Amino acid sequence: MTDAAIDIRAGAFKPGTSDAEIEAAAAKASQRRRRTVIFWRVAILVAFLGLWEIAARLAWIDPFFYAMPSAIAQRLYEWTTEGTSEGPLWYHLYVTMEESVIGFVTGSVAGIIIGVALGRNRMAADIFSIYIKVINSIPRVVLAPIFIMILGLGLASKVALAFVMVFFVVFHNAFQGVREADRAMIANARILGASNWQLTRSVIVPSAMSWIFASLHVSFGFAIIGAIVGEFVGSRYGIGLLINIAKGSFDAAGMYAAIVIVMVVALGAEYLMTMVEDRLAKWRPQPLHETQ
Repeated sequence: MTDAAIDIRAGAFKPGTSDAEIEAAAAKASQRRRRTVIFWRVAILVAFLGLWEIAARLAWIDPFFYAMPSAIAQRLYEWTTEGTSEGPLWYHLYVTMEESVIGFVTGSVAGIIIGVALGRNRMAADIFSIYIKVINSIPRVVLAPIFIMILGLGLASKVALAFVMVFFVVFHNAFQGVREADRAMIANARILGASNWQLTRSVIVPSAMSWIFASLHVSFGFAIIGAIVGEFVGSRYGIGLLINIAKGSFDAAGMYAAIVIVMVVALGAEYLMTMVEDRLAKWRPQPLHETQ
């Protein structure tokens, strides 16, 4: 029985109410909560866009710099149906997503492996920590022209920047998650004869999964940022190139339209990451706010 059902039984039901009735009431309460959340999300978005449109049309803000939601929607429609001045929108989006996904996957895998390895080996962590801190102190954006100079204007330079953006976020969470693993559980596993590999695979990594997934939720956004910054500095295709062209021609609607595309892609990636996390972490109890 869920925590919400227990709370409902304790506060709203008479003695003798069946578990099925309690569960049904809890499900209805959960549905009402989801509908309320969706309503307020849509209402806030509509109010924000409406106020923005009105402010621009009444010249409370300068539409030359801030554009208008209607102009942004029109630009998105034009890009979708007619393409951009630099080619089809879908190809630009494909290029940016390719760079982001490759950088995200490679950076995440490397961050998890190295974070777990150093978290399990204190000597290695002490040796390499100074180098990791030094490299992490370098602003990521500064690396964009360096990667482009070394790797060229193609895919490799954008992937390298996305990789760097993702790696340190995932590494630090994986490392900290390993260090925060339940010591009592580790001790019990050792008493039962678990080897170091079994301990890492069956106890420590699952214990650190909450930390790792927390970093993965935000790191795909960083991967997109890395790819777009690289494209902004120098590229032949990509959403970053569209932003750069719109900036050079003072096309505010084009800049905001490109940003909207990035936001939609990032939200989609966040949704997919949540689905993957829910499937891989079914053993984890639901947060209380999700059951009420």
